[in-house]
Amino acid sequence: MDDNKQQIIHYFIEEAQEHLETVEQGLLDLAEVISDAERVNEMFRAAHSIKGGAAMLGFEGIQATAHKLEDCFKILRDHPVPIDQKLETLFLKGYDALKALVEELATSPTMSLRPEFVAEILSGSAANFVALQEYLEEMLNSNTQDTISREAPIAAAAIGGGTAVMAPPIDIVATVTTALQQMLVLFKQGDSPTSRQQLVGIAQSLAKVGANAANWQALVQATAQAIANPHNTYNAVAPLVIRELKQAGDLLSAARDRDIITSTPLQQAISTVAPVAPATPVAASTPAAQITIPVDVRGAAQGILQNFSRQQVTELVVLLHRVISNSKQN
Repeated sequence: MDDNKQQIIHYFIEEAQEHLETVEQGLLDLAEVISDAERVNEMFRAAHSIKGGAAMLGFEGIQATAHKLEDCFKILRDHPVPIDQKLETLFLKGYDALKALVEELATSPTMSLRPEFVAEILSGSAANFVALQEYLEEMLNSNTQDTISREAPIAAAAIGGGTAVMAPPIDIVATVTTALQQMLVLFKQGDSPTSRQQLVGIAQSLAKVGANAANWQALVQATAQAIANPHNTYNAVAPLVIRELKQAGDLLSAARDRDIITSTPLQQAISTVAPVAPATPVAASTPAAQITIPVDVRGAAQGILQNFSRQQVTELVVLLHRVISNSKQN
């Protein structure tokens, strides 16, 4: 397994463990949480994010288990039901199955899941998820005439005697996950002008996910610029871009564009320049080369770093220090 994927898996484990804490805290106080739509939605999004990350990395056991929990949380979110001990127990058993899979991955020296362990967890939790789904259906049918299989209605409005149908909303996490999967494939193929161009295109395509989200738009453009910068190696930029887009996608899905920031490492990746090669010694008889230094301090510093070796810069700093010291004494 290459270093890029190992680092991305490490990020996934960290985020999955945080999402598991959100789910656990909600389930331990489910009777109270059910009356707080935002808390229930947090549990739904936590399971949804774990599912998306697992799908991107190919951990099918984690993906399937998180998906089942997500479906059940969706029912609670859309159709709140009375909470009793049986429902709490069924949910906690489903959570335990997902937690066991994530912990197995976290403690694996090879950052992989043993097939026999996954099979055991999936087999042991299958009956519980069936029971959970059936019990939710039973409780819904006893409290409302709605059926749990009904999908969210497509918004429509009558216009001039006709009907205008709005397109269904974009599944942000799913769209971002698909894009990140495509990026991983390209990063693994190795650096080339073609793959860089394709990676930039994928990054820029994510702008449509949050057309009116200013912070998301800024981050998407920053990732595209970081990828386009030829001085960034894939080993350096791949984990950074994957992590930034994954975290920002989760925040955008939760309608938290205000919390999306373009991190300092990503900003630095945009302006990364190639290291300056040591200057070739010039013969004594050769006229000294000259450079033009901008008036502004930042521009001057950049010009010096681009035209002088590290040793020369050090000597220049020492010389400037001496000049300043002498001027103070005079």
